[in-house]
Amino acid sequence: MKTHTGDRYAEAFRALRSRGEGAFVPFLVLGDPDLATSARLLDALVLGGADAVELGIPFSDPIADGPTIQAAALRALGAGVRPVDALELVEGFRARHPRVPVGLLVYANLVEHAGRERFYGACAGAGVDSVLVADVPAFEARPFAAAARASGIAPVLIAPPNATSATLDRIAELGGAYTYCVARRGVTGVRDRLELDAGPLFGELERRGAPPPLVGFGISRSEHVREALAAGAAGAICGSAVVERVGRNVGAPERAVAEVRELVQRMKSATS
Repeated sequence: MKTHTGDRYAEAFRALRSRGEGAFVPFLVLGDPDLATSARLLDALVLGGADAVELGIPFSDPIADGPTIQAAALRALGAGVRPVDALELVEGFRARHPRVPVGLLVYANLVEHAGRERFYGACAGAGVDSVLVADVPAFEARPFAAAARASGIAPVLIAPPNATSATLDRIAELGGAYTYCVARRGVTGVRDRLELDAGPLFGELERRGAPPPLVGFGISRSEHVREALAAGAAGAICGSAVVERVGRNVGAPERAVAEVRELVQRMKSATS
């Protein structure tokens, strides 16, 4: 596993291994449904037992995401949340939770609009540990990875279930923090059954020395977490199921915070 100085992910994975646990990483869209509620929801993730957090900067066309996360992005944008506001939320979170790894999931347009060096520098200044650019495939990732590492940010790459040997080699070479393994083809969303088809991928990544595999896309129940870990993943990422709790409680922040915390607790309990 590639690490760099002060790598919170490396520390988290070491601690998890020592306890015989897998990682649970919940996802939220920053600023959804508003800045004040979003800050409380971020704290709820940690209070629920999250081992790390993955956060999205609101974007108008999140092509890898299903309707639940798209709606969250639109709510945040409708509340006037800008990238600078999103990073201020991260900065506040980092001050309150200095040891929790923070990853961003963004789209290339946001990175390029700001300029790569400026974008990653701002992320580093806010306390971000990793950045996944969702619409940049591994064969186009080198300049993004270089700019990220120049600012001390770990570049996270996506490994699809049908990844070629060349793609896996590139992921092992360029990736940091963890490898985002797609559980199935399609976009993010809640599913009754995980239908994991990434199992053989984990061994190939390990053989190449790639960062630990975390499974995303379709993780919405505790049994999905158990299935991912049993297949060899180091952990699981859950987005739509968490964001859904926020969406159905807009205007009721206390209930949103309580439901998000309860879900994270339940999902984390499946990692040991």
